[in-house]
Amino acid sequence: MSDSTPLGEFLRARRESLKPQDVGLPEHGRRRVPGLRREEVAMLAGVSSDYYMRLEQGRESSPSPQMIDAVAAALQLDAEALDHLRRLTRASHERRSIPAAAGHDRISRQLLQLLDSWPDTPAFVLGPALDVLAHNAVAAALHSGFQRFDNLARMVFLDPAGRHFYRDWERAASSCVAELRSAYGYDPGSPRLTEVVDTLGTKSAEFAELWARHEVKGKTQQAKNLQHPEVGALEIQFSAFTVNDAPHQQLVVYQAEPAGATAAAFAELRSRADRGTSDRTDQAEPGRAVTDT
Repeated sequence: MSDSTPLGEFLRARRESLKPQDVGLPEHGRRRVPGLRREEVAMLAGVSSDYYMRLEQGRESSPSPQMIDAVAAALQLDAEALDHLRRLTRASHERRSIPAAAGHDRISRQLLQLLDSWPDTPAFVLGPALDVLAHNAVAAALHSGFQRFDNLARMVFLDPAGRHFYRDWERAASSCVAELRSAYGYDPGSPRLTEVVDTLGTKSAEFAELWARHEVKGKTQQAKNLQHPEVGALEIQFSAFTVNDAPHQQLVVYQAEPAGATAAAFAELRSRADRGTSDRTDQAEPGRAVTDT
């Protein structure tokens, strides 16, 4: 593939997702390429076709902010997609990366204590590649139907339980891929992100198709409908927060309407988690500590 830079791939995918009528252009005859032509984007952005071609082919590495804003407007990018585009256009030495030595998978003691201080509220910490870095007991009980509570992307696309747990699976899948794409914009060279994307792209055609769309969306606040194999249907609101001392980690908290059916289900999950902990403690050898995993 000639246009193999992250910037070029993003621009091409977003260009191909638009139709002439989406941007007020007439459509004449049969088109050989999906979406807009490069020269149409160039015209809408007010740049030469040659310049835009160089940009999409990765031969123009340092476009001005004004140029990026013009291209973003031509491609009708929303605020998150525009931020993603700006990150991709930064020079490699300026791009904010996630070096392995930074310890972005380490969880502070204070954050672990915070997780455990919410016994009735599922909460967990995610890394950039949607790895579950830490969780409390009720979050583990909530996801007990999965083979492993280890990586949300793997759980959605490769674990059979995901199709039942997420009642709107297509929405969950799209959201998951858009979150990975957002993280990718901060560090396209991240080994862990590359590993996750390559694995999912090889094993799931649905993931590969969604990844090729280059849609960008980080976690914020949203409603989510779940189906637990034992406590039934759950209607939750979740919030995601950036961890200040580890900016590439997210604290995700699931909440239920007070005194509602989902709150009662959370209480049942906590009870099950407490019983499981008690059983493991009773079975442990004297003097050996038992820890939740």
